[in-house]
Parts: sequence; structure tokens; C-alpha cells
Amino acid sequence: MRCAQCGTEAVTGAAFCSRCGTRLQAPRPDAVREYALSRILPSWWHFAREIVIALAILGSGVYLLVARAGSPRGGLVLIALAVVVFAMIALARRQISWSLTSDRLIERRGLLASRRREMELADVRSIEVDRSVIQRLLGLGNIMIASAASAEFLIRLTDIPDPEQVAEILRRARLKRLA
Repeated sequence: MRCAQCGTEAVTGAAFCSRCGTRLQAPRPDAVREYALSRILPSWWHFAREIVIALAILGSGVYLLVARAGSPRGGLVLIALAVVVFAMIALARRQISWSLTSDRLIERRGLLASRRREMELADVRSIEVDRSVIQRLLGLGNIMIASAASAEFLIRLTDIPDPEQVAEILRRARLKRLA
């Protein structure tokens, strides 16, 4: 690094010029990078009704396959339909996700056409955990995160596993971000 005052080449790491004593420009500190804390998906229990329907279709297909050994076409069609329903359930679960980073909460919705909403952790006004009786029995819950930037801006995490732990991770990240 050269001294801006006299042009002398300074020793690496020196704070002052050895010739004129001028304070040297301090190198900029490395920027703190954002890092991921958690990725949250809805619980499989959110799709319990669809899973029961798919299991009923699968059971019907297996019954037709075994009971009517001479004509397995109907059973095979129902089994294929059940596999398609299970695939659709897996895709529907991936349709919405929430990512918590060291700086923000990101909500992503959709597979083909997608929507993304972000909330800075410094803008979080409140964190509410809501659990019905059934959700408490299953270890699930909803978390509502309100923004201080706008009264209408709210991100709702629905049917997520262990909501108390997720809310605590969010609170700690928010406090660390504000510090």
C-alpha cells in the first residue's frame, strides 16, 4: 500500500507511513455474508386427508388385483392412480416453503409460476405461535410473523413441525441481527 501523502511504499499491515507519519487507509473489513439457518416445509399431516384417499385407492386396487385374478386391468389402473396421487401430494408439499437466514425470512410459493416474499429480521414486529388441540397432539402449529414495516404484511407458516423451536430460532436470529 502506498502513502497518499508522500507516495512511499508502506510495509504490509502498517497503520502509519514510516516516512511522513500519515495514517494509512485501513483496508475495508470483509462483508458479513448471509447464511441459512433453517428451511421449513409443511408437515405431512397437513395432507392427511389426501393421503387417506390415496391409501383407499391403493387398497381398492390391490383388492381388485387379488380378488379378480382373471382381469387385473382395473386393479392396476387403481394402483397407478394411487401412485399419481402420492406424487401429487409430494409436489404439493414442495409448493410452499420458508427459508430462515441470518438476515431475513423468505416465503416461496408455487412450482411453475412462483411467488417470493421476504421480510427482513430487523423489521419483525411480533411472532405468534398458534396451536389447536389436534395440532398439539400431533406436534404441529402455525406461526404468524408480523412486519413493523407495514401493518398488512404478515407471513404465516402453517402446519409446521415443532413451531416453538422454529419461533425460538427466529427470535434468536432477530436479536442477533438487531445487536
